[in-house]
Amino acid sequence: RAPQLHPTRAPPRCSTMRYSNYLRYSVAANIALVATFLVVAWTTSAGSSGLSARLSAFRRPVSMRAPAAAGALQRRTSVFAGPVVPETKTYDFSWMEDELSSPGMGMSNKDRPLLDLRVRPRRNRRTDGMRDMVRENILTPANFIYPLFIHDEKENEKIVSMPGCERHSLDSMLNEVGEARAEGVRSVILFPKVEDDKKTNFGEEAYNPEGIVPRAIRMIKAKYPDMIVITDVALDPYSSMGHDGIVENGVILNDETVQQLCRQAVTQAEAGADIVAPSDMMDGRIGAIRDALDVEGYTNVSIIAYTAKYASAYYGPFRDALDSHPGFGNKKTYQMDPANTREALLEAELDAQEGADMMMVKPGLPYLDIIRLLKEASDVPIAAYHVSGEYAMLKAAAERGWLNEKDVALETLLSFRRAGASVILTYYAKQAARWLNGKE
Repeated sequence: RAPQLHPTRAPPRCSTMRYSNYLRYSVAANIALVATFLVVAWTTSAGSSGLSARLSAFRRPVSMRAPAAAGALQRRTSVFAGPVVPETKTYDFSWMEDELSSPGMGMSNKDRPLLDLRVRPRRNRRTDGMRDMVRENILTPANFIYPLFIHDEKENEKIVSMPGCERHSLDSMLNEVGEARAEGVRSVILFPKVEDDKKTNFGEEAYNPEGIVPRAIRMIKAKYPDMIVITDVALDPYSSMGHDGIVENGVILNDETVQQLCRQAVTQAEAGADIVAPSDMMDGRIGAIRDALDVEGYTNVSIIAYTAKYASAYYGPFRDALDSHPGFGNKKTYQMDPANTREALLEAELDAQEGADMMMVKPGLPYLDIIRLLKEASDVPIAAYHVSGEYAMLKAAAERGWLNEKDVALETLLSFRRAGASVILTYYAKQAARWLNGKE
């Protein structure tokens, strides 16, 4: 005989066979009970016709049910359409007095629940004016460096993996600089797409006085002399090997590469660059470039060192833009291991000793801890590079309606400031400046 079923009673002590029978009967009984409950509830709420309609809905092909899913997505994205006006109404909370759940809760003289709190952080968040008054970090267009891709062509070329970005002709570049300047962005950095027939292992085109970058610098300075022009110092755009340095027998040479970088930096300074930014990650290059600039009389040209540039997977769209993917292997022998933290402190100490005026962390968002670390360890300003992969992810999500682009982009850029960055290199620079200026 099967044992008596009871929801709170332990199974009787019995043989293995009797216990297995007990389990079988228990499961069957519970399934029957749940099924009966569902059928009764369903038919009671909707009647037999409602039940038939619901059952038929389950039998529909997936394609017929798809619009419902689309509607759900539309409902999720529609929250961005506009604000909901809250109802103006005062509620009576006196009924709660007899139902207070916490020993720390009482009732105020206004018959409303009252916690025994003197410190309430929400008081400082109560209004827009209050939040503005106590805001710890502020984002302005002057914090941005605007990266511009340039090429020696008459027409612009869209960069598919970076929506909104283009390889600019030099005339278009000049217009873009003017538009960014009008929004309060005062700094640009130039990245060239170099023709393949000008690329060599030694990257000689990098210090051609009539190369695309020196010509671009002179054009910007002629029309906008107050604009801060920053240049990238590295061989990869000019390298037939796609690496940041000279390659010999599969090895990226350090000291020989630094010699080429010094010549590149001096050529850019001669053209009028305000800041040079060595992104190559060769050892000793900051001190060597500082000395090379000084001896040629460019003591006022600043250096932003790519101090903590990690061997990241976030650089793909940028390499598409410059057609500078490594010709072989990867860049892990000179860029930093993403697993390392203390190594960034070593790089920062060396760059500071060698004369860096600012230090950059790249990428930005996945390395906010490194930004904070260098901010606390160094006296020079810290820059964050909001790299192409980070930018592309936000663009892709916004295009699909999954994120509010404006809000998420500005929150992301503010996070760099909060982490300790004084300067933010971002492809959103012009658009974010427009948003900050109250434009769409």
